[in-house]
Amino acid sequence: MSKVALVTGGTRGIGEAISRGLQAAGYTVAATYAGNTEKAEAFKAETGIHVYKWDVANPDECADGIAKVEAELGPVEVLVNNAGITRDGMFHKMSFDQWRAVLSTNLDSMFTMTRPVIEGMRARASGRIINISSINGQKGQMGQANYSAAKAGVIGFTKALAQENAFKGVTVNCICPGYINTDMVAAMPEKVLEKIVAGIPVGRLGHPEEIAQTVVYIASDAAAFMTGSVMTVNGGQYIANG
Repeated sequence: MSKVALVTGGTRGIGEAISRGLQAAGYTVAATYAGNTEKAEAFKAETGIHVYKWDVANPDECADGIAKVEAELGPVEVLVNNAGITRDGMFHKMSFDQWRAVLSTNLDSMFTMTRPVIEGMRARASGRIINISSINGQKGQMGQANYSAAKAGVIGFTKALAQENAFKGVTVNCICPGYINTDMVAAMPEKVLEKIVAGIPVGRLGHPEEIAQTVVYIASDAAAFMTGSVMTVNGGQYIANG
């Protein structure tokens, strides 16, 4: 019986590539989504991956959703906290609603999604928690005080949770993607995108599959000695010490 991997925001963009990559590696994948049911159902029809709709910022929906996944597929052994949103704007013009929405989805979800699975992982002495942060959680980004704060929080959460659970056989790691060729990035004005690419030493945007394969490695038995790590996958745009 294959292991169950749960990917939040797993039907589009980087999350879609992660879901596909884990499926190809032999996992039974459950992918959550927040709003685009048409896209999610098309993704399900094409891939056979199980899809579930809930708000990762809502603790009750997460608890109920995870219980449903585990009842239908089995215990979650790999959790990929990928779901995220942006509400960009200069801080001096930012509303509290913009701030709160991003912190709720991008950071509160670390609790609401991980808390329902952590005890089971500890009891089984096995589990992988993989959190998707961002280059902008490492270096900051003008116009993204909310997003950068949330993604920096993801890194801190990863390092603390890794220390708490290492002796129980549960690893917790973090990936910080740079600018990846997704629909969201492709929608940027051409001049802005050209400037971004000019600042990436490898000279191109990343591919979603490159993030996905990093996830597949961390989820594998080969990465059992890796925990508390912050992996930068950004083409050399920002080189961090961890």
